[in-house]
Amino acid sequence: MPAQCAVCKKAFPSQSALAVHLRTHTGEKPFECSVCNMKFNVGGNLRKHLRTHTGEKPFECLVCYMKFSETGNLRRHLRIHTGEKPFECSVCNKKFSVAEGLRQHLRTHTAEKPFECSVCNMKFNLAGTLRTHLRTHTGEKPFECSVCTKKFSGTGNLRRHLRTHTGEKPYECSVCNQKFSERESVRRHLLTHTGEKPFKCSICNQKFRKLGTFEGTSALTPGKSPSNVQSATRGLVKVEP
Repeated sequence: MPAQCAVCKKAFPSQSALAVHLRTHTGEKPFECSVCNMKFNVGGNLRKHLRTHTGEKPFECLVCYMKFSETGNLRRHLRIHTGEKPFECSVCNKKFSVAEGLRQHLRTHTAEKPFECSVCNMKFNLAGTLRTHLRTHTGEKPFECSVCTKKFSGTGNLRRHLRTHTGEKPYECSVCNQKFSERESVRRHLLTHTGEKPFKCSICNQKFRKLGTFEGTSALTPGKSPSNVQSATRGLVKVEP
């Protein structure tokens, strides 16, 4: 028999379903984990939680046989194989396979930076970026090159370094097809085609293509320091692996 919540007026198909719902209002959590004593308002949530202790992963992908502890995780994983991207940005129409990917992307439009460094108060739009930044304070370098054992604070830095060993050059100039190992290198190279000189000396107004040339010239003027440096970057083409 249908039942209605007296608090929020939401309707439920049965009294038992209403009883479960009421716990969201009362805060009651009658199901307790026997391992860590964490409590839950629904028995199903306790069953899922117990798998974090047992390591059980009963849901298997029929494509690659990867296993998961929850059906929701399996559904999200399957989108890797199907290419499905059901979450679309309302600003630029870019699509994502998971809701969290869309939430993170939206911050590029709103400029929201909810993650703040407790040391220097610098803010970031991603928790992962904050974690990487914190290593600049701690000096931690957990990512090690398997070739030369050099260590890095972030995976991105390690990937760029590995190209010095592999010779990989994934970034290609859209004008002359010359390839580069780093994104910034192709940006600088494009200036040789456009003739653009984005770095301007605030003292003599001379312009330079490279910041290094600009800094070297400013060093020739004793007692002067460069300011109002304006930089500009242009598009690039990334070669698909």
